[in-house]
Amino acid sequence: MSTDLPIRKIIHVDMDAFFASVEQMDNPELKGKPIAVGGGGKRGVVSAASYEARKFGVKSAMAGQLAGKLCPDLIFVRPRFERYAEISKKIRKIFFDYTDLVEPLSLDEAYLDVTQNKKGNPSASLIAKEIRERIFNEIGLTASAGISINKFVAKVASDYNKPNGQKTVNPEEVISFLEQLDIRKFYGVGKVTADRMYKMGIFTGKDLKSKSIEYLNEHFGKSGRYYYYIVRGIHNSEVKPNRIRKSLAAERTFNENLSSEIFMLKKLEHISEEVSRRLAKSKVSGKTITLKIKYSDFTLQTRSKTLPYYISDKSIILETAKDLLFQEKLKNSVRLLGISISNLNTEALKKPENKTVSVQLKFEF
Repeated sequence: MSTDLPIRKIIHVDMDAFFASVEQMDNPELKGKPIAVGGGGKRGVVSAASYEARKFGVKSAMAGQLAGKLCPDLIFVRPRFERYAEISKKIRKIFFDYTDLVEPLSLDEAYLDVTQNKKGNPSASLIAKEIRERIFNEIGLTASAGISINKFVAKVASDYNKPNGQKTVNPEEVISFLEQLDIRKFYGVGKVTADRMYKMGIFTGKDLKSKSIEYLNEHFGKSGRYYYYIVRGIHNSEVKPNRIRKSLAAERTFNENLSSEIFMLKKLEHISEEVSRRLAKSKVSGKTITLKIKYSDFTLQTRSKTLPYYISDKSIILETAKDLLFQEKLKNSVRLLGISISNLNTEALKKPENKTVSVQLKFEF
């Protein structure tokens, strides 16, 4: 792999507490108050938390009951995903005023390649500032941004001055920026991996950089190569306007734990119908069906089966999911079931990834 990075100017825009901020914008009575989007009941899960709630330790994917204990004044708000999608479209429309190279990661974040942009502005930092100002003035929400030579560094940088801030990491600053960074801040290094690295004496980017690629491969498998290059500022993934979907899924958390497969069949029917609907909407089909089972003790199990042909029909999805359910005895009562379809027919559209990586250290940001 070459150590020359392509001459790119990448912006990562990340909306600040997006779902919660939309709710506060639409309901002024919620402004300045700790709110959680999601359920606060016995089975509720927090989808998003306002910054006022985050001060108490409330965060996404947290059980609603725990969130309520951490923050007694927490206000739970039902999610309105159609509204969030509506706002997201308006934000993306602003992005497209600057470049067609926009890669959404979710409703609330996206990469923009502004190396060549519609405004003819050579400064990616000024473009990011202007985009954030427009989002605030035209929509009423704040956003943060990271600006650098590739997607990895830009995404890490966008979290640096949150909320409502931005961070530019110029080409000549990339190495020093990554060296001083806590390894937990590296995108792609999860909590479990970070804990492992801590035990190995790897606390910062500089510590990670001191390890050979052989050492990292030995301890982290295929991810070792990724860690070796990103800590050196090498990441050649292009901004892809038409991201190819790799999987599609639906799941349900139950009000009461289910202890028998018989009680789960009706649930699987509804989930299969939803997966089939989403496949039809996305105009895709897949070969691999995966059943996700979360037990009452929160342990997770997946069971998969790959068919010799592409499918999107509800009945086939359901029958395959049933086979997977009865494949082996359940370990405990079940609180969640999910079905995902992968190995989609969009995979054939993938182009071979360009393996050449280049570094350009001096151009205006």
